[in-house]
Amino acid sequence: MITKLDHIGIAVSSLEEASKTYRDVLGLKDHGVEVVEEQKVKVAFFPVGDTEIELLESTDPEGPIAKFIEKRGEGVQHLAFRVDNIEAALDEMRTKGIRLIDEKPRYGAGGARIAFLHPKSTGGVLIELCEREG
Repeated sequence: MITKLDHIGIAVSSLEEASKTYRDVLGLKDHGVEVVEEQKVKVAFFPVGDTEIELLESTDPEGPIAKFIEKRGEGVQHLAFRVDNIEAALDEMRTKGIRLIDEKPRYGAGGARIAFLHPKSTGGVLIELCEREG
């Protein structure tokens, strides 16, 4: 079902400031900045080999990233795993008794279809399932 680690999501207070570390210090290039209104975030992806680092800045003080930072501070927010068929992956998670945050896939950054598994069912780690074209 899982084909690879798609990306690691990192919650940041300032996308501009956090990007400096990845761009200027580590020498990575981003794919540009994208706002995902549905999730109340502004994101930048930095490819690293076969995976990416996703920096997430909240666009709303009541958004999930703002609440994450308020509760836990900046840092790793989720791990995203690539799947070929997100509906089938969600069905499999249900049959395994995993609590889902998203019963149905929703739109994610970069045109992906995504769904989150509840961290109470996954050892405290927020896991995203991610289906992408190509």
